[in-house]
Amino acid sequence: MNFRLEATDRNTHARAGVIETDHGPIATPVFMPVGTAGSVKAVHQRELVHDIHARIILGNTYHLYLRPGTEILVKAGGLHRFNGWSGPILTDSGGYQVYSLSENRKITEEGVTFRSHIDGSTHVFTPESVMDLQRSIGADFIMAFDECTPYPCDYDYAARSLKITHQWLQRCIKRFSETTNKYGYQQALLPIVQGSVYPDLRRQSAQFISDQDQFANAIGGLSVGEPHEDMYAMTGLVCEILPKEKPRYLMGVGTPENILECIALGVDMFDCVMPTRNARNGMLFTTDGIINIRNEKWKDDFSPIDSTLGGYVSTQHSKAYLRHLIISKEILGAQIASIHNLTFYLWLVDTAREHILKGTFSDWKKSMTERITRRL
Repeated sequence: MNFRLEATDRNTHARAGVIETDHGPIATPVFMPVGTAGSVKAVHQRELVHDIHARIILGNTYHLYLRPGTEILVKAGGLHRFNGWSGPILTDSGGYQVYSLSENRKITEEGVTFRSHIDGSTHVFTPESVMDLQRSIGADFIMAFDECTPYPCDYDYAARSLKITHQWLQRCIKRFSETTNKYGYQQALLPIVQGSVYPDLRRQSAQFISDQDQFANAIGGLSVGEPHEDMYAMTGLVCEILPKEKPRYLMGVGTPENILECIALGVDMFDCVMPTRNARNGMLFTTDGIINIRNEKWKDDFSPIDSTLGGYVSTQHSKAYLRHLIISKEILGAQIASIHNLTFYLWLVDTAREHILKGTFSDWKKSMTERITRRL
């Protein structure tokens, strides 16, 4: 794998680059659609390529481990062959899902014991087993096993959690270095910076992660309920420490406004369930602002969902038709809305990249943020 920076905005820390992988190049900044159980909800791989123009998708170790099970994925030849996606894949380690199961898990220095949300059965994740699982799933980018601290949490808890996360990381790196790529293509391990909203813990973690000298680095434990100002402060602080020559991935963020702000802080990679989850509930992100398609005002609006974006879904279906589908709870409504929102997210980061390369990002970001945050 290789990462090369092509431009940095002169007024912000925004960057444009390219990550080379064995499954193809990834132009950055990039948004990664979330395919938790091996598929992006309500979206076919064909649409991911031709409408949305996705360059990389996510899978989740916790969910894929429980169902269909990694033995099935190994028999298939890895997740790429199982789901028919030929581009790069990143897998979350499962740490966030374990965090969300706070009533059904126990954390020790050895690892995490948890109960399945499917059948209540007991399972154990350790740094070593999570590395093996992600090798078997076949991700191009493998996330280190960490503890995602809740918000709010007190300083002592955050400090204890950070110590465990760093210990687990060293075990992840050791196991990763002792094993090989399972399906003949290069895989990379990404450490995760934690530390809640405490600047000294974030600095300590960012330096520790930098010292591990892995291919890329991630920022976790944000977008978990803290104010946006704290998210931006911690992200900016960490980006000042993480090496400039390596990609930076901000996990689970976020709204279009969040993404633009964090691009300006120096982040290269993003993911979030928001575009698809909100789509299924009728919230659309457009180049003119935010639409609740369930509102009566769209009942007889026969204009395209968003003619600026291009692509069949956003330009050929009217707001009135999509509202009808969503109100009627037709499956096609969730599909159209999901494809549209993901198309918007990819358009947003691609357009940001164009302006970084042209040297006009700062002015464009200001005007675009004002437009896309309006409620229509």
